[in-house]
Amino acid sequence: MNESLLNSLRKGGFILYAKHGEATVGEDLPYLNFQDCLTQRNLSEKGRRQATYYGEILRYLQMPIQSFVSASPFCRTIETAQLAFGSGNVQVNPFWFDIYKLSGNLPSIDRQRTLNDLKTVLETIPVEGKNKVIVAHSFPEGVGLGEIPNMGTVIIKPKGKGIGYEIVRLLSLLDWDQLDS
Repeated sequence: MNESLLNSLRKGGFILYAKHGEATVGEDLPYLNFQDCLTQRNLSEKGRRQATYYGEILRYLQMPIQSFVSASPFCRTIETAQLAFGSGNVQVNPFWFDIYKLSGNLPSIDRQRTLNDLKTVLETIPVEGKNKVIVAHSFPEGVGLGEIPNMGTVIIKPKGKGIGYEIVRLLSLLDWDQLDS
């Protein structure tokens, strides 16, 4: 199973939705400012090591990654993506802030719109022979892709716009090591 998953991933066509590395304890400030990392939870030292290792293990496993890696506008997600894939290969996408907001008290119409938009993103097939990487946030339990551990990755197989997608597997950071054994 692991070998066939690894071989499939090496052929591309998947979305790797990763939660950022471990962040500092606390909460983002109510007056959150994306240009001011002091108003946000940021990566801890462990989170930085996790992000660096994530990039190293994907390169070691010869994972073909589509340019650009999509990241949420938070400092912790951008830094995770930059440490893993290089600062020149990261593109900030404000949509991933909407995913973060799913954990708050969103009106149901906004929640449904965000989940519909997510479905559209996850149905989109990556560039041939490549995997698309998204570095963003976990979801509330039972919503979207569900709860994701720090630096965990949900592997998604898009079927095409309007056709849906399949959640293949949730891998912790340590699970990537097992794919090669």
